[in-house]
Amino acid sequence: MTLPPFAIKGDCVSQHARIVRSTLPNLRCHPLKTAPTLSFSKLGCGRGGRQLFEDIDCVLEAGRWLYVAGANGAGKTSLLRMVCGLAPIESGDICWNGMPIHAQREAYRQDLCYLGHLNALQESMTVTENLAFAAALGGFAPDTAQTQAVLARFGLGGHGRGQQLVRHLSQGQKRRVALSRLALSQARLWVLDEPFVAMDEAGVRMLADLIAVHLAQGGLAVLTSHQLVPIGSVPAQVLELRA
Repeated sequence: MTLPPFAIKGDCVSQHARIVRSTLPNLRCHPLKTAPTLSFSKLGCGRGGRQLFEDIDCVLEAGRWLYVAGANGAGKTSLLRMVCGLAPIESGDICWNGMPIHAQREAYRQDLCYLGHLNALQESMTVTENLAFAAALGGFAPDTAQTQAVLARFGLGGHGRGQQLVRHLSQGQKRRVALSRLALSQARLWVLDEPFVAMDEAGVRMLADLIAVHLAQGGLAVLTSHQLVPIGSVPAQVLELRA
């Protein structure tokens, strides 16, 4: 599989990403004390008696993103589930800031934000209740101004939309609520499984620029995608899994 280059010309963050950053509230309460790192050491995974991948070594540092590539069935989602702590690590280790993630479950959970195919929203809760609930899981309580600023940025600020039940929103609006959850997150590690699926061009650009801002602030991202989307001008670290 030959992957095209991800880097594009320009500054570290695109002009549109600067607009994203300028319209979002400052959500980080404190500067990062240490630059975060995510590492895989001799990582392996098998399913149904078949080895999906093995002996993977990788180090991802602050401000970088990892693009996990591979054919269907190569183990991309399995890898992401292991990074999120949702699946057991069969061999090797995953470390966050030099310590195995299983040895710091609570601290790691608060440093992690996951977005997958599904929006993972509570249909019986309002938009703002969903955002508050997700933020609380990460140990953060955004104030009303922060929540309203983020909703406005994602086109959800008018017509009392924040007080609407999620079940009454369109699929596109639900996806924007999920993106708003990312924007409010203080997590330093974002894990995104096919985040661009079913998005229009504007939505793809919005999410790519949101990730670029996150990286510029010292965060990290791990993602899979069938769409090769540039993230600012930060080149991807590519990990290709072979089934």
